[in-house]
Amino acid sequence: MSTIPFNKSPSPASFFNEEENDEIDLGELLATLIENRWLIISTILFALTIGISKTFLDTPEYKSNTMLQIVENAPSLGELEPLSGLVENKKPIMAEIEIIKSRMILGEAVKNLNLEIIAKPQYFPFIGEAIARHFQQNNVEQISTPLFGQSHYAWGGEIIQVDTLKIPSSWLNKKLTLIAGEHGRFKLMNEEKILLEGEVGKYATQQLEGTQDSISIFVSQLKARPDTQFIVMRQSELNAIGQLQQRFEVTEKIKSTGILELTLESPSPQAAAKIVNEIANIYVRLNVEQKSEEAQKRIEFLDKQSQFIKDQLQEATANLNNYQAHKGSIDLTMETQGILSGVVEKKTQLTLLQQKYEELRQKFTESYPSVIAIQKQMDILQNQIGEYEREVKSLPETQQTILRLSKDVQVNSELYMSLLNNSQTLKVAKAGAVGDVRIIDEAILPTVPIKPKKILIIAISLIAGLIIGVILTFVRKFLDKGIDSSNLIEKYLNIPVYVTIPHSAEQTKIAKQKNGPSKILALDFKDDLAIESLRSLRTTLHFAFLEAKNNIIMITGPRPGVGKSFVSLNLAIVLADAGKKVLLIDADMRKGLLNKAFGIKREEGLSELISGVIVPSKGIRHIEASNIDFITTGDIPPNPSELLMHERFGQLLEVFSKRYDHVIIDTPPSLLLTDASIVGRLASVTLLTLKAGIHSKQELEQCTKRLAQSGVQVKGIVLNDLPERSLGNNYGYGYGYGYGKDFYKNYNYKLGRALN
Repeated sequence: MSTIPFNKSPSPASFFNEEENDEIDLGELLATLIENRWLIISTILFALTIGISKTFLDTPEYKSNTMLQIVENAPSLGELEPLSGLVENKKPIMAEIEIIKSRMILGEAVKNLNLEIIAKPQYFPFIGEAIARHFQQNNVEQISTPLFGQSHYAWGGEIIQVDTLKIPSSWLNKKLTLIAGEHGRFKLMNEEKILLEGEVGKYATQQLEGTQDSISIFVSQLKARPDTQFIVMRQSELNAIGQLQQRFEVTEKIKSTGILELTLESPSPQAAAKIVNEIANIYVRLNVEQKSEEAQKRIEFLDKQSQFIKDQLQEATANLNNYQAHKGSIDLTMETQGILSGVVEKKTQLTLLQQKYEELRQKFTESYPSVIAIQKQMDILQNQIGEYEREVKSLPETQQTILRLSKDVQVNSELYMSLLNNSQTLKVAKAGAVGDVRIIDEAILPTVPIKPKKILIIAISLIAGLIIGVILTFVRKFLDKGIDSSNLIEKYLNIPVYVTIPHSAEQTKIAKQKNGPSKILALDFKDDLAIESLRSLRTTLHFAFLEAKNNIIMITGPRPGVGKSFVSLNLAIVLADAGKKVLLIDADMRKGLLNKAFGIKREEGLSELISGVIVPSKGIRHIEASNIDFITTGDIPPNPSELLMHERFGQLLEVFSKRYDHVIIDTPPSLLLTDASIVGRLASVTLLTLKAGIHSKQELEQCTKRLAQSGVQVKGIVLNDLPERSLGNNYGYGYGYGYGKDFYKNYNYKLGRALN
């Protein structure tokens, strides 16, 4: 046996069947990828098309940012100078970030910039906005002409600005339609109903029919062709804030620096810069107002304490004067004056600490670090004052009394002066309050969009297309149950594969040819690889006939379209080229078309010879170009099987076998019809033609089983139309493809019943 593999193709079993291979064959995997290169390339091109379309259709997003600095350890406006070191003024950055992103800040920005109002042109579905955007980039001051006759859509250059839109609360988040008219006129509509008519630059209002509600609108700018439609809508404040929060982001540039970056993404570069600047200004202003409010509260607190201390000072002064008037002038010794100074100083500090303690307790718990620190300082001062009081008890009674009264006067006097100074300081600070937040960089107009990232999208599309193409290739391979490996065929059927015939592009062209003289591959393309394979089959047949009872070759196949007629015709010519005398018989008396290859009619052929209507000399036609003799099917009989079973057919074959070196008989499909089984009993060599990649194991086994039941032993397999790179779906075309669509449907139905 001699076979030529011609890039033998891998099969699903060769990848996944452990009985055939224990390891994956990388060469077969590569061959599969190469063979399916057009599927992979098509998938890549499809993915690239989607990616490129996405870069064209996606609305560009612009990003604008501003920089803020928060001074974390700035002293509070109302801080009493002696206590400034005891109070922690560090501002938690994460808390400030959340404040900036809060509805308090963003809600005010929404109101200030009228972000609840949405007004935009209505574009043609899918591609309209992209076309309009492309037009505006090249024609800033012009309005595009309508495309596809759709004049009510915006096609580029349209502008609308709605400053006021008042509608009933039940209409919030409801889309209205504004239609541009002539000379700045417009109509506001709800579906098909006109709500009001107005003019650009003029406030328009209209009461709604049947209700007490009214609708008002002020359009400050409108640039469009007449009949152009715009979408106008007023969102609820909550929706507007939510959309703003999704596009707004606050981050600390570098940890523990207090530098915040406020960023906003928007399809409009002007809106992006304007909104982020507004948010930053609102935050700075609220910070200053907070400082002023804090200072005002401290001023009120100090004024209240000052009045209380003033009353105590007046009372202490009166008590001291009365005592001196009663006792006369009393001079304090140096020791007493020292004690007085110390007590006054500590009492003053203690009173200030007590004031600050009460103020902090209104904001924080007793476990707060600043509260604990002040409490410790107060305990220390209490101990020091206690020591001074023990020294006072050792003095004469007169000195003790004058010391106590003098102490009250001086302590209250110093406290009063300190509170007055702090109050004046706070008033000055309030007037010039600047807060502890400042804008470092204001947002500027972005010029380059950050989205879509065109290069990244195209690269991802390319990679995704490649991956999907490879996956589809192997899924297709896995799901393809057709056998295309000669090794598997021999394993399943225990029948040798005589030859594998590669796919012939030239034969494909011949099969598609409709006009002009028909060509034959073995005559017109002698160097084709398919013909070289048939020459190898010729050598194999030489050894197959060594023990044969005759020289008759029957060529059949399990189903139509496998190329058995192609093999019969070209094998006959190849044998004739070797000097053999060859007779080719078209025994497919149902759909046989071999006569068309030679350009002759089917009449006066095999059916007439078997019927005895004509003699062999009249039924045999010599084909000069191919140097073979040929018998057509003859007129299509009503009973082909019965005709082939006639004894005259066997007698004719005996005569032909003696006259010729080889007699080749082309028969109908063996799995569907019994004709091949009848002819096969008269032939010494039966060749089963298979087409690579379309037959299942069950079909092959059923085909050979049916032939064997009729006494026909398949001598060898001809594996036809094997793709040059091992596997593919571009199968070749051979003669014998005259079976129409109806025949195929009927065949598939009967084949299904036969296999079941």
